[in-house]
Amino acid sequence: MEEMVEQVEALLEQGDQNQLQDYLNNLNISDVEQLIDDLPEHAAMFLETLSLNRAVNVFRILDFPTQERIIKKLSGKKIAELINELPPDDRTALFSELHGDAVKSLILHLPPDDRKEALSLLGYKEDSVGRLMTPDYIAVKKSWDVQRVLSHIRRFGKNSETIDVIYVVDDKGVLLDDIRIREILLVAPETKIIDLMDSRLIALNVNEPQQEAINTFRMNNRVALPVTDDDNILLGIVTVDDILWIANEEYTEDIQKIGGTEALDEPYLDIPLLRLVKKRVGWLIILFLSEMLTATAMGFFEGAIEKAVVLALFIPLIISSGGNSGSQASTLIIQAMALGEVTVADWWRVMRRELLSGFLLGATLGTIGFFRIYVWTMFSNVYGPHWILVGLTVGIALIGIVLWGSLAGSMLPLLLKKLGLDPATSSAPFVATLVDVTGLIIYFSIAVLIMRI
Repeated sequence: MEEMVEQVEALLEQGDQNQLQDYLNNLNISDVEQLIDDLPEHAAMFLETLSLNRAVNVFRILDFPTQERIIKKLSGKKIAELINELPPDDRTALFSELHGDAVKSLILHLPPDDRKEALSLLGYKEDSVGRLMTPDYIAVKKSWDVQRVLSHIRRFGKNSETIDVIYVVDDKGVLLDDIRIREILLVAPETKIIDLMDSRLIALNVNEPQQEAINTFRMNNRVALPVTDDDNILLGIVTVDDILWIANEEYTEDIQKIGGTEALDEPYLDIPLLRLVKKRVGWLIILFLSEMLTATAMGFFEGAIEKAVVLALFIPLIISSGGNSGSQASTLIIQAMALGEVTVADWWRVMRRELLSGFLLGATLGTIGFFRIYVWTMFSNVYGPHWILVGLTVGIALIGIVLWGSLAGSMLPLLLKKLGLDPATSSAPFVATLVDVTGLIIYFSIAVLIMRI
């Protein structure tokens, strides 16, 4: 890669535009993308130099901040060419990220039909399947024979996003079935399409969330899926490359939320420092104010602490164990929900598993805690003559707190999903803070019962 960068820098210094054009056009698309990352100041010039088809293919795989920077530096003519040649789904993704004025300016570069198409696509909700679909597909009628279908593909297939799957529609545009191209190629030319239909149709609704589309692709081995409206009218298709891109964005966003921050809309090293701080400070303030309740809880049990100061020694142990178990559970459930392994309907199965696993985990930590006190008592009198009661308090409290942490961490994402909120916002720090406060209440309540203080 360093050799490639050095070669390009040498051509730039020589000012030999023709050699640079030949060199860039012979590189892999991914290599040109890497060049843009390494030499961002020349990114616009690279796209101006590349042939149009390769420039479009490079542009569509760049992240949005890079696309936006390049658009600001490109000539009006090149912008018009790029926007016109971009596939409709990639064009919609770009428009949906840009500010309104920029979108209006770019849409003016489109011919009337494409302009109408772009505006139609932008009418769907931001996170809906409608924002991913492309209207470039091959549709045929069930009464056609294979020979007519192949002729149709030769005529219109070049403009289609994919010809791996052919869609069968009726006269009103209602989707009847989808047929893989190999099934058409392996039968006699006079075979009717209706004879190839099996009605095993999988389709996406234009208004359903993109997350559902990701799960549908995951569960079915398809390179593309049709998109229909509520009346089953075929509107477009979604291809697996768009789904992989969205899945990566969803994963990145969820990881950031699980870490206790707002989702970053730019790469970490590109986002301005003040905006990065703004993304992080909100959750930190919320968590800080929530942790203040810990002091309130300790104040409520001040009398108990005065009578048995030794209990204070185990507060960090108690609250960290509960927070850790809660964080573990929430992360596992959020990941399982993202993969489609767990849904809100599975809440009781999840609760039963966490009740059992939380008890076993708590019992394990509680036993270790009790024996730690037992062993320490052999060498020190720090826990006093009632060390057994202290050990039982710590051991039983750990069972209760770890059990509670596991339940809270597993149920909170499901509750948020039920309320229509993002489960990823039940981040590990949020669950840990919740369990910290309630854990102290459980700990001192058990201490009062066992030690009678």
